[in-house]
Amino acid sequence: MAMKKIFVFIYPKNSNDMDKEFFMSDKSILIITTNTSKVNEEISTGVWLEEFAVPYLVFRDTGYDITVASPLGGISPVDEKSYSCSNPEEWDTTKKFLDNTVRLSTVNYTEFDCVYFPGGHGPMFDLPQNEMVREVVEYFYRENKVVAAVCHGPCALLSAKKGNGESILKGKRVTSFTNREENIVKMDEFMPFLLQSRIEELGAEFEEETPWSEHVEVDGNLITGQNQNSALLIAEAVVDKL
Repeated sequence: MAMKKIFVFIYPKNSNDMDKEFFMSDKSILIITTNTSKVNEEISTGVWLEEFAVPYLVFRDTGYDITVASPLGGISPVDEKSYSCSNPEEWDTTKKFLDNTVRLSTVNYTEFDCVYFPGGHGPMFDLPQNEMVREVVEYFYRENKVVAAVCHGPCALLSAKKGNGESILKGKRVTSFTNREENIVKMDEFMPFLLQSRIEELGAEFEEETPWSEHVEVDGNLITGQNQNSALLIAEAVVDKL
């Protein structure tokens, strides 16, 4: 396994008389998110803030170089339902990176060590059929780099295939937002397909816990999380892999 280069800078003591450490690593993360803002005329959607913010902050604090991209570039809308007065203020500081994402077609994705897909219902409408997304996922899988996705994020993996034409998910332990969770939030009828069902159709070994459990599956360099409550676990699993 390649050694990670870590540099540590010690900043002056803060008001709590604690040393603040800032780490820099030679690892880089490509986060690919959605441009979809509406399920239909009545229902807004987007990326789920927790699933973007929590991993982003973990990756930042680990010292990874982070690029946030989307199929069209520009704004990646945040699902308004993911805003809450109980959200940590630090989550809101990451929203600026969703306001000006890089167009995916302009990214040299071969330079990155990991690709990560946050969820929300938005990705279900623009990531599964996107050819550039498929190309990126197939490259990372082929090169044995880390592919990670949480909640509805695994929809970005559905069209990716191995060299023999089989789905990259076939025979893999995978999780995602479950059919049961989709039914509980009453969004199943509005989705283009049920993500768990589609993953199972592709031959994956789908693993699920009770709704809203913190649950992550790691199968080789493929890392998937069940729901928004799994955002921290999946970020930590990525760091462990890198």
